[in-house]
Amino acid sequence: MSAEVETPAYAVTEPRRVKRKWPRILLATSGLLLLISAVRIITGADELTSPGTVSAALAAAVPIGMAGLGGLWSERAGVVNIGLEGMMILGTFGAGWAGYQWGPWAGLAFGIIMGAIGGLIHAVATVTFGVDHIVSGVAINILALGATQFLASVAFKGVEGGGETQSPRIPSMGSFTLPGVSEWFADIADEGWFLVSDIAGVLAGLTTNVSYLTIIAVLLVVATFYILWRSAFGLRLRSCGEAPYAAESLGVNVYKYKYIAVVMSGGMAGIGGAFLAIVAASIYREGQTGGRGYIGLAAMIFGNWRPGGLAAGAGLFGYTDALQLRSNEAVHALLLLAAVVALAFGIWQLVKRNTVVGAVAVGIGAGAGAWYLGTDTLPSQVVFATPYVTTLVVLAFASQRLRMPAADGLRYRRGEGR
Repeated sequence: MSAEVETPAYAVTEPRRVKRKWPRILLATSGLLLLISAVRIITGADELTSPGTVSAALAAAVPIGMAGLGGLWSERAGVVNIGLEGMMILGTFGAGWAGYQWGPWAGLAFGIIMGAIGGLIHAVATVTFGVDHIVSGVAINILALGATQFLASVAFKGVEGGGETQSPRIPSMGSFTLPGVSEWFADIADEGWFLVSDIAGVLAGLTTNVSYLTIIAVLLVVATFYILWRSAFGLRLRSCGEAPYAAESLGVNVYKYKYIAVVMSGGMAGIGGAFLAIVAASIYREGQTGGRGYIGLAAMIFGNWRPGGLAAGAGLFGYTDALQLRSNEAVHALLLLAAVVALAFGIWQLVKRNTVVGAVAVGIGAGAGAWYLGTDTLPSQVVFATPYVTTLVVLAFASQRLRMPAADGLRYRRGEGR
């Protein structure tokens, strides 16, 4: 009887809730772009919206987004996966080993397979044997690092162009540029006009030398939304993360769906690792992931376990990562941007009578503004830490509206809920 009541409610309310969000998203995006454009004019930091920065941000966002997408698949089925970093590491090795021998597409396939193997190990430990999800994830991160170090010393030592810590060079996968249009956007971006040049810079970066693997990654985000939120399969999988015993009572094989989700999670993380080896560096190198698996997990949480929010979070973290690589001046300008955003957010929270959050945000905004006015440049250590600091700050402020799947991380045993 409860199923007959809940199904129509879901079918009616979900589309309406999504539709109401679009005007807010467009308004927030427009406002942020206006603010960035104003900061660029005031500070003269043209790298904030240059085509090169946007292109680098897109490339930096892909591995983070793929790790986050893997975490979304796993946690929507109720399995916490902090082993994403280790699965990405396995993906980088698989891509490097197969890529230099048989080409980039073979490298991508082996990266997915290696990541999926990591996911399978995590599924066996957590779903079948009931190991604590955090313990299993940490173990996978440690084991993946040790295993790839050993395998690399065996596979690449003595090979021309390779060594104990790196593979020979991987052939290029290729990229796509929108002919005529991207050059036109780039010319407008060079003019330095308020807002118009910023929009053109963003569009130029998104249409110039875009890797085919980047296009695949974007399609996977869209496909994930339609599979998990617009199909019967997705509804069953998400029910395993919300109410597994209720799903079991309706005939859902919870073990099967958890296994599918966690193996898919590893495969997605493997794609992120393959991107780093094939596209970002054209070589496998030890320590290549640099904690991006953890940042991907943060992007998933920031996105409230939804593909669209996850993509926005990956874009934000990728943007700050690209800025710290390209321009100290642009990172310094981010202080002014952060000050304005934090002050506005703080005042809004104070108006809503959220005193503590509002006061903290206003304090952070005032501190960032004072730091910007009191300095002309930032220490290199601060610039390097920008993506990680951004991750912590954004998660701290976003935590109020987050709702994880109800049974995420809980041990499931068939029949115990009866």
